[in-house]
Amino acid sequence: MAEVSNKAHKVSAIIPARFASTRLPGKALIDIGGKPMLLHVIERASAARLVGHVLVATDDERVVRVVAEAGFEARLTSAAHRSGTDRIAEIAIDLDADVIVNVQADEPMIHPETIDDLVRPLLDDRDLEMTTIAEPLERPADAIDPGVVKVVVDRNGFALYFSRSPIPWPRDEVARLGTIESALMSRSRASSLYLKHTGLYAYRRPFLLQLARLDRTPLEEAESLEQLRALEHGYRIKVVRVSTTSIGVDTPEDLERVRKLIDKDVVSRG
Repeated sequence: MAEVSNKAHKVSAIIPARFASTRLPGKALIDIGGKPMLLHVIERASAARLVGHVLVATDDERVVRVVAEAGFEARLTSAAHRSGTDRIAEIAIDLDADVIVNVQADEPMIHPETIDDLVRPLLDDRDLEMTTIAEPLERPADAIDPGVVKVVVDRNGFALYFSRSPIPWPRDEVARLGTIESALMSRSRASSLYLKHTGLYAYRRPFLLQLARLDRTPLEEAESLEQLRALEHGYRIKVVRVSTTSIGVDTPEDLERVRKLIDKDVVSRG
């Protein structure tokens, strides 16, 4: 079924890779397990069964050179883009594709199957314009970590809101226990209440180009979450729930955690 869908629909994965990073300069090219983080992402995106084409969109020649030397494709984009959505839209204008997947450059452990799960609803339902991923929250503390984005969905699986704050707010438990930390730790499974949003998106190509032309919105600016632009302009985002977890590399602590996991995986396979 997956192979038939892939022939009938052209799916391209674009990895936006901005070189600058406040906490981790040159993050996309940081070494993990003997290769730049970005190459881990490219390899995993290329392993997705429903993706027929993978390329990198970057603002830096150093990234282009590293990607090309590894045998993959990268294209230079404007350095003025303020979001990954805007960066991949510049590339998507010239692509012959029905569906565009936005794979974050700092997700070196993303599962190829997760990318397929993201794409499949767009192939099965022509009414959908955009999908994203939610996964179980690993630790209660993640609910109050602004680096971990949370999402709440309606009964049909469409996003109601994304936030860096804990949503929903456990009002009664906070009132009873005094702090949000106490309320969260009182729960045996934080994932029963919270969903972690993974910054992985898929769009129909015309919708992506339309989205990039829309004005940035107040909530998008306040939360620094580009997906809120779609919601504020009245569009729906289908949230696909997956059981696998990923780790975005935003801090030095994230980097060390991912390095240990990838080193462990290499040893187990070796």
